[in-house]
Formats: sequence, C-alpha cells, structure tokens
Amino acid sequence: MTFILSISFFVTEEDESVADVNILKSKKLFVLDMDGTFYLGNKLIDGSLDFIRKVEATGRQFLFFTNNSSKTSDFYIGKLASMGLDIRKDQIITSGDVTINYLKKFYSGKKIYLMATEIVEKDFSERGIILSKDDADAVVVAFDTSLTYEKLNIACRLIRNGRDFIATHPDFNCPTEDGFIPDCGAMCAFITASTGKKPKYLGKPYKETVDCILDHTGLTLDEIVFVGDRLYTDIATAYYHGATGLLVLSGETKPEDLENSDVKPDFVFESLKEVAEVL
Repeated sequence: MTFILSISFFVTEEDESVADVNILKSKKLFVLDMDGTFYLGNKLIDGSLDFIRKVEATGRQFLFFTNNSSKTSDFYIGKLASMGLDIRKDQIITSGDVTINYLKKFYSGKKIYLMATEIVEKDFSERGIILSKDDADAVVVAFDTSLTYEKLNIACRLIRNGRDFIATHPDFNCPTEDGFIPDCGAMCAFITASTGKKPKYLGKPYKETVDCILDHTGLTLDEIVFVGDRLYTDIATAYYHGATGLLVLSGETKPEDLENSDVKPDFVFESLKEVAEVL
C-alpha cells in the first residue's frame, strides 16, 4: 500500500497510517537522488538541508546516488558545498562510478569508446579505463551534454559492427530549473533507432547499482530507503530489490503518473521538507 503524505495528512489520518510512517524511523540509510530530489539545476529545493540535518540528528546515514553521469563525484561534492552542504567522498556514488566498476570487472584491458563529457572522459581514463575511438571493444554512453553528431555516428558504426553497447543509466530526461533536458536514455534511443541494438543499462534501478551500494555501506536492503523523484529509476530500485521506496513530487513524477505505473512507492511526499518532519 502506498501512502501519499503531507503534513496535514499526517496530522489528521488514523493511527494505522502513522504507524506505517514510523517504519521510516527504523531505517539506517537514506539513498538520495539529486536532480529533482535535492536540487533543481543550481537551485536547492526548499527543505533539503533540513532533511539532512534531521537524518544526522537522529543517528542515521545518508548516501547520495545520482544517475546523472555528466559530471563526476568530485564535481558534485563541490556543487553541494556551494549550496551549503559539505559531504565526504564516501557519501556519494554516481552511475559513472558503477560503470567504471563494471568495466574493470568485465572489460579489463579492453578498449572502450566512451560517449561522455570531457570531465567524465578524464575520470574514466585516470581510473584505469582504456579509451579509444577506432578499435574499441565496447561502446559506453553516458549523459553527454557535449553530444555531437560525430559522436553518435562513431557509436552507431561500432555497434553495427558488433561491439557491445553499454549505458550508464536509463533516464530519458534530466530535470532542471528551466524544465527537462534530454538525458542518457534519450541518447541511447537514438542509437537504438539507428542500429536496432539496445544497451545494457547500469545505474538505478539495476542490480549492479544495488550491489555497489550494499558493498559500499555493509547494510542490508531492509535497512535502506531509496528516495527520489522518478518511478522508473529511484523507486524501481527499491520496488524490484526489496527495499523501501519513497517518492518525492519535486521533480519528474506527477501524482497522476502513479495511476499508470506498475512500480509503486511505499510512500509519497511533496518534497524532502515534508519527509524531515516525520523522521
């Protein structure tokens, strides 16, 4: 059962719903999405810092996990610092980090054509991934905000010639303060339309991400809440792997989307501000 909560709802509902909300009090870790959940573009969503303070004050942990692979963990640490939140390196993971781990495990010593921003290319290279355009063994598509037709053409040519097709995450759109912009999933859809090949997606909601989080934290799924604004990534991670899913309506998902979705969150809040008031 899903509970759509606001503060007024919480105050006036019967004890049964309040008891279900109290499930959140027993959780040890909140895995937080970023775009559309904690901030929009360069603007902090109201109440986000209050949520972090409440988690820390109650002796719990938080971990940022973003599917946004247009930047690196170090970049996001700096971005959060500029918004008033200082975090450690071990408090954030990106789908790019999951992808690097995957490539090291399954493509060790192989050449990779990486369709990504310059900062992400540099990060992959510095962490031991061999990058190549002409004779790559696999194509990896990230959220490339510097995308060109030439890059798409190279990726399509390699994939048509039998190279493996991997993507950091499946998100079609990235929410910003000015509206949605095309994300990695939309770029992959272009490549699929041209080649007839679909990628192996990593990031949320896939097992590689869940395994990465469990290895990173040492916790079990029943101790974790996945928090985010997207049903098909953030909430699907919890739904398909046995964790608690908490949807916020501050980003992509609208209330009417819940009716047509097979993936259901355990809780729905307007934003992190309301979540903080019930922890």
